[in-house]
Amino acid sequence: MTSPIDQLEQYRESIDNLDAILLHTLAERFKVTQAVGKLKAEHDMPPADKTREAQQIARLRSLAATSGLDPFFAEKFLNFIVAEVIRHHEKIRGQAPHPETPNT
Repeated sequence: MTSPIDQLEQYRESIDNLDAILLHTLAERFKVTQAVGKLKAEHDMPPADKTREAQQIARLRSLAATSGLDPFFAEKFLNFIVAEVIRHHEKIRGQAPHPETPNT
């Protein structure tokens, strides 16, 4: 029989592995969004696309609900990522970051 301490350690190892997966996945996502930012800058496209953002929010809220994750949390998470992506796109274009975009 596994002790509570051993079980806790197993859970923590899984959490650590999942955190690593999340960070690596975010790093890959940002590599792609950097390429998008460069493409947009080269073709004078705006850094933000509100229609695309709304579609993504609806899509991720639905995926979250299906996965048993709070859709509100999924939306907040995506909004945080999108704000950072837009900040990067504005930086690529040489613009000052949008006032609503956090400076991190």
